[in-house]
Amino acid sequence: MSKLSVYIIAYNEEEKIKHALQSVDWADEIIVADSFSTDETATIAEESGAKVIQIPFNGFGELRNKAIEACSHDWIFSLDSDERCTQLAKEEIQKIINSKDSLDAYYVPRRNYFMGKWIRHAGFYPDYRQPQLFRKGALKFKNDAVHERYEVISNKECGYLKSFINQIPFKNLEEIIHKANRYSTLGAEKLMETNKKSSMPKAVLHGFWAAFSMYILKLGFLDGWPGFILAFGNFEGTFYKYAKFYFKKGNGIKKINL
Repeated sequence: MSKLSVYIIAYNEEEKIKHALQSVDWADEIIVADSFSTDETATIAEESGAKVIQIPFNGFGELRNKAIEACSHDWIFSLDSDERCTQLAKEEIQKIINSKDSLDAYYVPRRNYFMGKWIRHAGFYPDYRQPQLFRKGALKFKNDAVHERYEVISNKECGYLKSFINQIPFKNLEEIIHKANRYSTLGAEKLMETNKKSSMPKAVLHGFWAAFSMYILKLGFLDGWPGFILAFGNFEGTFYKYAKFYFKKGNGIKKINL
């Protein structure tokens, strides 16, 4: 029987981490990669039987690579604090890791729950983020601050699980605003590494396109108000990413005598 390590990245997720851990309590090893949370995240994880490692946050790419290094077994399943492994996904994962015909990396579909309903459109289902089930050594992340790129190290194609896991991306509107602020800052830092030009009109256009794509092209309007709020949040996050990029390059800042 092949053994499975699960890693969960976390920072101040005391309200979510326990449910994430319970959904994978069947795994042979659970690693919680914490970035020095100031709440009870680490304590809850340790009390639930997980091994907690503290990793300074220098971007999600580096964080994931270090979490993978801490895993002991040949197969690895990654889960975020706001994700929950389902019974069907568990059964499919166990079948894959014990099959001689298995591929080296698999994408896992995610089903998202927001404002009291399952989101069926807006690019939220099936939501394939990155390979979440893979053999150790088959996946490596770039050192990106956010929206981390990755490389699959295999001569085989990636597979796709049929069974979904659940995600609760936002518990309330405050969390949408918080994540938009944090991720737009990280995204602006990532843009600073490029040769892209910045301007406020571009920030508006990028934000508009992000919302239009989610709400119209990906049929987010069919999800009602939840779809609208998700699209509007996508506009804000994208707009502020490019607006922060604009200011980071020294634009819009004038010296004044006080």
